[in-house]
Amino acid sequence: MTDPGPRTPSSRVRADIAHNARVWNHWLGGSDSYPVDRAVGDRVTGMYPSIGEVARADRAFLGRAVRHLAGDAGIGQFLDIGTGLPTADNTHEVAQHTAPDARVVYVDNDPIVLEHARSLLTSSPEGATEYVEADARDPELILRAAGRTLDLGRPVAVMMLGILNFVLDTAEARGIVTKLMDALPSGSHLVLTHPTTELGGEGNEAAMRFWNENATPPITARSRTEFASFLDGLDVLEPGIVSCSRWRAGSHGLNPEVAQFGAVGRKP
Repeated sequence: MTDPGPRTPSSRVRADIAHNARVWNHWLGGSDSYPVDRAVGDRVTGMYPSIGEVARADRAFLGRAVRHLAGDAGIGQFLDIGTGLPTADNTHEVAQHTAPDARVVYVDNDPIVLEHARSLLTSSPEGATEYVEADARDPELILRAAGRTLDLGRPVAVMMLGILNFVLDTAEARGIVTKLMDALPSGSHLVLTHPTTELGGEGNEAAMRFWNENATPPITARSRTEFASFLDGLDVLEPGIVSCSRWRAGSHGLNPEVAQFGAVGRKP
């Protein structure tokens, strides 16, 4: 992605408070952020130095999961909820590299992501990509909008990477997942990542408190048991629930563990 130079916020974008999509982009080495995002992101890094590794591991997990689904699993449709700002190896790029006719719908409610949505709407001639402005807490709206591009009567891979941690009530987060997966047929998949303090992430607790006092949206970590509850009723693919850095990492299977669960489940 090319450097757009100094950013001028639109009327819908707040530049006075750090926002997750922009801070995450900063941790990934991108340039789509404001001074407040970089200041908060750097402060979090000072408190929790491995946060950049978490961001990069999460992105690499996305690539491995999408390649498996578009290839070995034969999934040709992807619903990426909470996509964040465009960067390298976006879902449609990875999917369509393997399956050129793959169809991808991105969903986010951040106006700055909407501003960059055109970067997500490139597609192979055989496939399609679309962007939906919607909140993850409104699965009915997401499904209605996605149905204009995806055939919801055929298997869909639902991507929810680092998004349920912004739904602070676990029961509500489970309800969102249930509504999405109940609406999709057998063979659909759910791809999840989520921060935790159970994989060496204890130092993240203070950083999360700082985040919740100085940035938006607020965030929470969850236990393995809580994370596993999002996969209830699904067949969890090997190697199960692991650090996202170690999910099907191949020759890189000894990647350093990061405090971010990753898993992929298949609807039977």
